[in-house]
Amino acid sequence: MAKHKGRGWNGRLLAAALGVTTLAAVTSVWTAQADPGDAGKPQARASAPVVAAVSAEIVHASDRGERGVNLTIDDGPDPKWTPQVLQLLKDSGVKATFCMVGTQAQAYPDLVKAVVADGHRLCNHTVSHDTTMDTKSEAYQSQQILDAERMIVKASGGVHSQYYRAPGGAFTPYSRQLAASHGMRPLGWNVDSRDFERPGTDAMVTTVKNEIANGPTILFHDAGGERSQTVEALREVLPWLREQGYVFGFPVR
Repeated sequence: MAKHKGRGWNGRLLAAALGVTTLAAVTSVWTAQADPGDAGKPQARASAPVVAAVSAEIVHASDRGERGVNLTIDDGPDPKWTPQVLQLLKDSGVKATFCMVGTQAQAYPDLVKAVVADGHRLCNHTVSHDTTMDTKSEAYQSQQILDAERMIVKASGGVHSQYYRAPGGAFTPYSRQLAASHGMRPLGWNVDSRDFERPGTDAMVTTVKNEIANGPTILFHDAGGERSQTVEALREVLPWLREQGYVFGFPVR
């Protein structure tokens, strides 16, 4: 998977997360501790109920079989665009997986609850959407993943993420194992709509049509910028996929 997404959004989230990180060091229910018996290697300790571990392999497959597609929506929630995406999905009878940034979930808990109430699934997309996570320490990766999960669980009213998607695909063996040990299956994608670059609705639709043969998991965004093109692209893509005989599902766990 190629890394992508603009640095401007990443920079704003990193700045917003500075205060959150400081607060999280004191209040997080997930704490990265140094293990004296393992040369300081970070170890996740949970004060919340243990969630069953899942596979650490990056998943792309759909639980609906060969004709299944997984719609994934990244970087939200956003007060302007997430409600529009939710309404469109409801009107279309489609369920999706929302990969949420921790600071966004913390800022808009009502939207997180709305996503859950509509039957969609949650995915952990880290605290601050740092696309260079794979170059950072294990302690940093742990903080980004586990503190984001704390924020998402609190915002949702107690619902855990079922998946973990590294920003820009910046997975590491450590981050995959850590997420999986907390019940979050690492989640990839096969079709990148490139909506983050706002290439135009027609270009996004064409990309999905041309690349859906690559695999079932499609990537769109509901935050990180102006998303009117995304909404319009979804309005065209969803019925087209049905016309081609595809059915909407969730990534395999």
